[in-house]
Amino acid sequence: MSSSGASPVRSRPDPTRPAVLHLDLDAFFAAVEQRDKPSLRGRPVVVGGTGVRGVVATASYEARVFGVGSAMPTAQARRACPNAAYLSGRFEAYRVVSEQVMALARELSPLVEPVSMDEAYVDLSAAHEGLDVAAVTAVAEGFRAAVRERTGLTVSVGAGPSKLVAKIASDLRKPDALVVVPPDGQRELLDPLSVRKLPGVGAVTGDRLVRSGLRTVGDLAAADEGELVRMLGRAHGTGLLAFARGVDPRPVVGEREAKSVSAEQTFGTDLTDRRDLAERTRRTAERVAGRLVAAGVSGRTVTLKVRRYDFTTLNRSRTLPHATSSAREIAAHAVELLEGVDVADGVRLLGVGVSGLSEFAQADLLADLLGPVDEPEPEEPPPGALVPGGSAHPYGPPARPGWLPGQDVEHAEHGPGWVQGSGVGRVTVRFEGPHTPPGRIRTFRDDDPDLLPAGPPVFDPRRWAAQRDAAARTAS
Repeated sequence: MSSSGASPVRSRPDPTRPAVLHLDLDAFFAAVEQRDKPSLRGRPVVVGGTGVRGVVATASYEARVFGVGSAMPTAQARRACPNAAYLSGRFEAYRVVSEQVMALARELSPLVEPVSMDEAYVDLSAAHEGLDVAAVTAVAEGFRAAVRERTGLTVSVGAGPSKLVAKIASDLRKPDALVVVPPDGQRELLDPLSVRKLPGVGAVTGDRLVRSGLRTVGDLAAADEGELVRMLGRAHGTGLLAFARGVDPRPVVGEREAKSVSAEQTFGTDLTDRRDLAERTRRTAERVAGRLVAAGVSGRTVTLKVRRYDFTTLNRSRTLPHATSSAREIAAHAVELLEGVDVADGVRLLGVGVSGLSEFAQADLLADLLGPVDEPEPEEPPPGALVPGGSAHPYGPPARPGWLPGQDVEHAEHGPGWVQGSGVGRVTVRFEGPHTPPGRIRTFRDDDPDLLPAGPPVFDPRRWAAQRDAAARTAS
């Protein structure tokens, strides 16, 4: 996250050259798990919330065969693929790999726009000349080889004259693919696709377009602009028509500016006690304030997010006369906003955000003179928060507190391994790593003093390459 005072570097896409790349690491979270856990290679792996209310973050391609996909409730995924390995995720391991891949992307061009941990746009025109199809293909293939060599993972790359075309191209032949679309090949690529492939076409818009006879991108490109405006509104209608015709002037932005800072927490059971919710709101506000301070920014608008028992989501906000990063002040406003929300039927998620960001304001210094905010007591890990072993729960709470499935551990006698499961006072660990054969399983008391949380295992590209070459020789 960058301070909103920074000036982003951006480029105008050149419609005559396929200079924009879209990079997308294949089944990223699951691929890192399979790399670091040899017993899971070739097996279905699902990463996300492992509890009753969990949601799938990423499914390996072996799990996708069974219909498991991102954003699916974990309970539904378990019914579709009961034999998969369900892991809670290891944010620190994913962050390390993401930083390595983004660093390799920045070797191609200074114009790299990360979209998420596993996805980014790159504009090659800032660092290369003569970017015809052959030159772009060579650059992209070199990048894909470098990612595989450095991380052991595969990345799919799409290249085209715009973000729109590059994004669509990267998804055409996943996994481990490269598709370069020349400027004169855009119509051939776009026209046969479903209109649902276009950015901005969700379920509702897609249904309306299909009912109107506009099933493909080609159908949409030939549609009457006035009719689309009447159907979807001026901004949405004209924007989708431009996309359908391959027109996308969006620049690749080299430094993305943060628009807001937020934190939220999903609860294992619905909460109805207003005092408890108020305390959780204060603690969440303190996390947000800490992130604001770390980023060197403050904000004017405080927002409270409440997801109710029936999955309806309420947002309440208040704009202040000055910007702040004070935990005390943000918490006070968030709690006041909570007072206006009916919580009697239960709350399953609570979040606090601050937007309208700017550099630190004088009011922050005055607020600090009011005294320190009490340190919060330990609580359930919030979405995205690091927990012992470097895990995270951005897609719902874990199945139970304590040892988490997939978590990295270290045993005094048996060495490094990972948690396969836990319960009834026991924890089962498989002892293996990225450069070992599939390891043995041991079960311990969950309070065994010799078993401790650990960071992610170190991946050695040279050892990985040697293992890969040895396996190839054996296979031949």
